[in-house]
Amino acid sequence: MSNCLLCAESLRTHTTFSSILFFQQEKLGICSSCQASFKEIAELHCPSCYKSGTSDICSDCRHWQARGKHIDHRAIFQYNPAMADYFSKYKFQGDYLLRQVFAQQIKAALSAYSDYTLVPIPLSPERLEERGFNQVTGLLDAAGLPYKELLGKIDSQKQSSKSREERLDAEQVFYLLEEDELPEKIILVDDIYTTGATIQLAAGLFMKTGQKEIKTFSLSR
Repeated sequence: MSNCLLCAESLRTHTTFSSILFFQQEKLGICSSCQASFKEIAELHCPSCYKSGTSDICSDCRHWQARGKHIDHRAIFQYNPAMADYFSKYKFQGDYLLRQVFAQQIKAALSAYSDYTLVPIPLSPERLEERGFNQVTGLLDAAGLPYKELLGKIDSQKQSSKSREERLDAEQVFYLLEEDELPEKIILVDDIYTTGATIQLAAGLFMKTGQKEIKTFSLSR
């Protein structure tokens, strides 16, 4: 009998109907209690960035719109305490096995965009060496989705240590690895969408090179 990757409780050895419908716990290694702790984006959400709790354009999106920015974002889950704990274990404690937990949901969400090129948000070389892996490409690899690494990133202060105001006013930290024959339709993929600053910085580079469509996606909002 194996244990849940998140809480270490023993997993049941038999397959249940609910586990098939949700995360298939025996396959992914998480228990039904942990499964239930993750909350999908609420039916009531910002139409631009999927922030739960409002049907109107949220304050973050109004901030970007006032600066002439376009937001076309999709997310699957709310960033609640369970999701924060998941990312603590996955990103900061380096439990790479956890990349598999949401593979089915990510694949299903992005399957409708087969004519788009997925572009993961990168880590700086320093952060990649420190962490050992890019959490975004880990999620995409687990989902079996192809992607192109078209962006590089210079080292900067961690997003998790910045205030909301600092994130919204962040300076450009990304650069294009190549500028020839870039795909016309792109989906930028990140793990967490907080204020939208990271994705807006990355999207801005492609806007300057003439891409026809730029959408964005994250596991959590």
